[in-house]
Amino acid sequence: MSEYDPQALQAKWQQRWEEMEPFRASEDPADPRERRYMLDMFPYPSGDLHMGHGEAFGLGDVVARYWFQRGYNVLHPIGWDSFGLPAENAAIKRNAHPAEWTYANIETQAASFRRYAVSFDWSRRLHTSDPEYYKWNQWLFIRFFERGLAYRKGGLVNWCPNDQTVLANEQVIAGHCERCGAEVIRRELTQWYFKITDYAQRLLDDMEQLEGGWPERVLTMQRNWIGRSEGADVQFYIEGREEPVTVFTTRPDTLFGATFFVVAVDAPLADEICAPERRESFEAYRSAVAKLSDIERLSTEKEKTGVFLGRYAINPVNGERIPVWAADYVLSDYGHGAIMAVPAHDQRDLDFARKFGLPVRVVVETGLPDPAESGVATPGEGVLVNSGPLDGLPKAEAIRRIIDILEADGKGRATVNFRLRDWLLSRQRFWGTPIPIIHCGDCGEVPVPDEQLPVTLPDLRGEALAPKGVSPLAAATDWVDVECPKCGGRAKRDTDTMDTFVDSSWYFLRYCSPGYEDGPFDVEQVRKWGPIDQYVGGVEHAVLHLLYSRFFTKVLHDMGMLDFTEPFVRLLNQGQVINQGKAMSKSLGNGVDLGEQIDAYGVDAVRLTMVFAGPPEDDIDWADVSPAASQKFLARAFRVFTDVASEPGVPYDQGDLELRRVTHRTVDEVTKLIESYRFNVAVARMMELTTAARKAIDSGPGPADPAVREAAEVLAIMLSLVAPYTAEEGWERLGHTGTVALAGWPQADPVLLVQESVTCVVQVAGKVRDRLEVSPDISEEELRALALASEKVQGYLSGEPRKVIVRAPKLVNIVP
Repeated sequence: MSEYDPQALQAKWQQRWEEMEPFRASEDPADPRERRYMLDMFPYPSGDLHMGHGEAFGLGDVVARYWFQRGYNVLHPIGWDSFGLPAENAAIKRNAHPAEWTYANIETQAASFRRYAVSFDWSRRLHTSDPEYYKWNQWLFIRFFERGLAYRKGGLVNWCPNDQTVLANEQVIAGHCERCGAEVIRRELTQWYFKITDYAQRLLDDMEQLEGGWPERVLTMQRNWIGRSEGADVQFYIEGREEPVTVFTTRPDTLFGATFFVVAVDAPLADEICAPERRESFEAYRSAVAKLSDIERLSTEKEKTGVFLGRYAINPVNGERIPVWAADYVLSDYGHGAIMAVPAHDQRDLDFARKFGLPVRVVVETGLPDPAESGVATPGEGVLVNSGPLDGLPKAEAIRRIIDILEADGKGRATVNFRLRDWLLSRQRFWGTPIPIIHCGDCGEVPVPDEQLPVTLPDLRGEALAPKGVSPLAAATDWVDVECPKCGGRAKRDTDTMDTFVDSSWYFLRYCSPGYEDGPFDVEQVRKWGPIDQYVGGVEHAVLHLLYSRFFTKVLHDMGMLDFTEPFVRLLNQGQVINQGKAMSKSLGNGVDLGEQIDAYGVDAVRLTMVFAGPPEDDIDWADVSPAASQKFLARAFRVFTDVASEPGVPYDQGDLELRRVTHRTVDEVTKLIESYRFNVAVARMMELTTAARKAIDSGPGPADPAVREAAEVLAIMLSLVAPYTAEEGWERLGHTGTVALAGWPQADPVLLVQESVTCVVQVAGKVRDRLEVSPDISEEELRALALASEKVQGYLSGEPRKVIVRAPKLVNIVP
C-alpha cells in the first residue's frame, strides 16, 4: 500500500484485531495493574448506528484507549438496551415477534461497532431482552417488594394515547410523551411503583460525592427534580368533614393571610367534599381539566379557572371561615393535593383571587404597592403585619415562631417536602420484563418464587400485540391463569411489564460478571471493578436514567450487595450532531448517514472530525466541519510513518534537539488535554507535531534522523486514540509488532520541556514589526526595553510612545 487507502486499512486491521482481542479485561487476581471501568451508555437497537452514536462512542473511546495506553486493566463493555416500544410497534407492522426485529438490528449495530473500531471487550456483551438478563430484573423487583420499595396503588397517571401505556413523570416532556411526542392525558389506573421518595434526601446529600466529577448543570437538574422544600404541614378542618386536611407550605408565617383554600380538582378530596348543589358544575369542570397536561395547568400565562365547592375550611391560627375551591393550578400529587391561598404574596393565588373576587390581605410589609390594587404579589421578605403574635417579626423568626405555636396546639409541625414522586414502572405493553407477581383472591399479591424465575414472555406476535389500553399479555390466558404459590388456589399473573429504565438502572453491574448464575452480579467482581470510573452519554438522561441508577445503587448498597453508594464517579456528556443549525431530520432534508460518511471518507476521518469539531459538550454542526480535510491530514500522517528511514531502537538522544523539544512538549500538552476532556485541542497538537515531523523530513535533518522516528512513534500512539486504523498501520510501518493500542503512553522528558528561548512578537499600532528571541523568564521591564531598542521598531516611532503593553515573554504591543 503506497497511498493512503482508508478502506484497505479497515479491512486489514479489523480482521487482525478480531484475532488479537487486545481490549479484553483481565480477571486474573495476580494482575498487578490498576483497574479502570470505562462505560458508554448502551444503545437501543432501533436500526444501524447514526451520527449521534458516532460522536458519543468516539469520545468514550478516546478515554478508554488512553487508559489502555497508560497501562491500566480496562473494562470497556458493550450491550444493548433491547426491550421497548419501537420493537413492539415494528412487530405489529410486520406481523412478527419483537425479538426478530430486535436481534437483527443488534447484529447490524454490532458489525458497525466493530467497523468503527471501538475498543470494546466483546466477551461481556449482553442484551436486556435475554431471559438470562431479565430474570434478574424480576429477582430485584421481588427484593424491592420485600423491602416495601415496590408497591401497587390506584390513582391518576400520565397516559400516552398513542403508545397506549402509562408514563413516569420524568417521561412527560412539556406535556407530551418523550418517546412518540403525543399529548399526554391523565387517567385513573392501579399501577406498580418503586418508592424512590424514601431515598430523596440521600439522593441529594450524596451529590457531594459527584462534585467536580459530574457537569454542574446535571447536578442542578437533579437537585431541581428532587426539589427539597422546608416548611410545615398545617391541619385545616373543613366543615362537615371529621378528619382534618393537611396542607404543606413553605411559608407558614403567612397563615394569617390565607383568605381561601384550594383543592386539586382531580384529587379524591375535591370529589369527597363537593356540596350536592355544586356537583354538576364540579364534574363538568373536572372533565375539562382532565384534557390538560400538568405543564399547561401550571403555566403562569394560563387564565385561572376553578369552581367553588360549597364548603368552608377553618384557618387554624385565627378560626376564620375561608371558602374552598377546586382549581387546576394545584396538582393532586403535590404535597397533599391542597393549598392555603395567600393571594397578597403568591402571584397565582392573587390572579385567582382577582378573577373570582376573593379577599386579598397583606401580612408581610415590604414597602411595595398593595397587591389588591397593583395586581402584583409582593415578595415574602419583610416584617409580619396583621398576624397577631407574629407582628413585627422578620420572615425567618416568624416561621420558627408559628411552627412552635402550631406544634404546641397540635395543629401542625415542621416538615420537609420533595417535588420527587415515586417511580411509576408499570407499562401496558408486551416487549418488556413481566412483573413477577401473582394475584390471588385469598392471598393478595404473591411474589413468584425465585426458583420459578424467569417468568418468560409468551409467544405473541403481530396483531396480538396491538395496544388496547391494557397489556397484550392479558389476552394470553394460558400464560395468565396459574396456581397461587402460597395456597395453590386459582390465581392470575400480573399482566403489566416493567419500564425499560429498570433494565438500564443496574446493567453496568452485570458487565462485571455477565454469565453469573447465582445472582444479578458477582458481588466480589463488582467490588473489584466498581464504581464506574468514567461514564459517557447524552445530557438528555440527566434526570431519567441517571437518577434511577443512583437510586438502584443505594438500595443495593443497603442490601449489602455494593460497597459504594454512587455508581458513576465521572460523567461526560456529549452534544448533538446537527446539520445546518437544526437537528437532523428526514422531513427537513438535512439528515446525514453515518455509514455513508464512513464509506466516503473512512472511519478514521469521521472519528477524527467528531473529536476535532469542538469541546465534547458542544453540538457539532456537520455543515461546518470537513471529514475530507480530516482525511487529508491522516494521509499526511501516513506519509510521515512511511518516510521514516531509521531503524527501531535507535537512540533518540542523538536526534535533532529542536524536533525533540516539539515532540516532548506535545506529549506533555496532549496528556493534560486528554485528562481534562479537551480532546479537540489535543488533536490540534497532534496536527502540529505532524507538521513539525514533515518539515524535519523535507527540509531539516532528514528522514533518518532519530528525532523523526521519535516524533512519528509518538504520533502513532497518540493518534491511536482517535484514528486507530491509520495509527495501527503507521506503527507497523515503523517496524513494530503487536498493536499500537497497547504500546504504552510516551513520557515527556522534563529537561526537554524547558525552553531556552521564546519568540516574542512586537507590534506597533497593531501590526507585527519585529520578532525577538528572548528568555522564557525575561521580566516585563527587560522585554519593554528590548522592544523599544529594536531598529525595526524604531523606524515606526517618532518620539515616546503613548502606551507600551507587555505580556512577557510572548508579546509587546506599542501604541505610538
